[in-house]
Amino acid sequence: MHQGFIMSRKVTPLRIVLLAATLACSSGVAFAAEGAYTPQPAGAPPSTLRQFRFTYHADIPVQNRPAHKVEAWVPLPRDDSFQHVSDLKIDTPVHARIVDQPKFHNRVAYLDAEAPLPVSIPVTVSFVVTRHEEAPSMAIAARPLPEPTDAGFADYLGPDRMVPLDGRIAAVSTNLGEAGATPLEQARVIYQYVTEVMSYDKSGKGWGRGDAIYACDVRRGNCTDFHSLFIGLVRARGIPARFTIGFPLGNAKSGTIPGYHCWAEFYSGGEWVPIDASEAWKHPERHNYYFGRLDADRVAFTMGRDLVLDPSQRGEPVNFLVYPYVEVDGVAMPQGEIKTKFAYDDIRDVRK
Repeated sequence: MHQGFIMSRKVTPLRIVLLAATLACSSGVAFAAEGAYTPQPAGAPPSTLRQFRFTYHADIPVQNRPAHKVEAWVPLPRDDSFQHVSDLKIDTPVHARIVDQPKFHNRVAYLDAEAPLPVSIPVTVSFVVTRHEEAPSMAIAARPLPEPTDAGFADYLGPDRMVPLDGRIAAVSTNLGEAGATPLEQARVIYQYVTEVMSYDKSGKGWGRGDAIYACDVRRGNCTDFHSLFIGLVRARGIPARFTIGFPLGNAKSGTIPGYHCWAEFYSGGEWVPIDASEAWKHPERHNYYFGRLDADRVAFTMGRDLVLDPSQRGEPVNFLVYPYVEVDGVAMPQGEIKTKFAYDDIRDVRK
């Protein structure tokens, strides 16, 4: 158990919870060792405010395709109470427009081009972000209010294609804490469970899709797998939860970013409370911090899973949107064919 973790008397002791919940998942799977993660330097506290210019570049290949039309949906950064975006620029040789999406306040740059098509379609999105630490009032979140059930929370209470709420997920969730505990107390036990049983490990196949059943069975993966398991377990108890994806920033004043990062929030006492279970696993000294706080060392792009885009794509709903989604004559382009590069340059960094 991590130091400083406080368990409410209303909640079942963690050792019993972990045993019962582990038995509900399939057994006999080897517990993988840590993967390719490299810890950040010790003594680098999280930022409470960070202002930076972010550059998002993608190169969409079109050569060797007898195509008539290419469409691309490029995610754009969120603008909300924790993140202000300014000086947004989109540079591409084809027609592009910004489109607000039907759910979750997402937005995209929609690109379309018709034959004769170029060899490739580059697109560069640059913008300035002022990002604040997300730290809601835990005193308010601790209020024992009933979980909301109205239509406005439907997208945060139901299953996603890779996050079912029945079967093993329901069985594990039932054994985590007591039903009479507050949503905050229940979510804290689930957070503790996920960070205890999961391992950040990107070896093998199956990780990175945000598959809650995979995470339950194999108990390893990346941030999507950590947070899909958390969201499934929380929603199975009737607590709203939501998924956000973007990019992490390093400790250096500038640099390139190898890939995305995601996190989750749950609703308690009238507050959306953030958690970052995979970062808590990587940084056990910040285990308590990442339950209820998010540092400013990140940029948020889109929220939600199983996204139906506007203009509507012909393919299946998009699992999550952080890299461009592209269709060539209505057929989805494999993600691996799209070359991407992400970079940031600090303007201001305020640390604890």
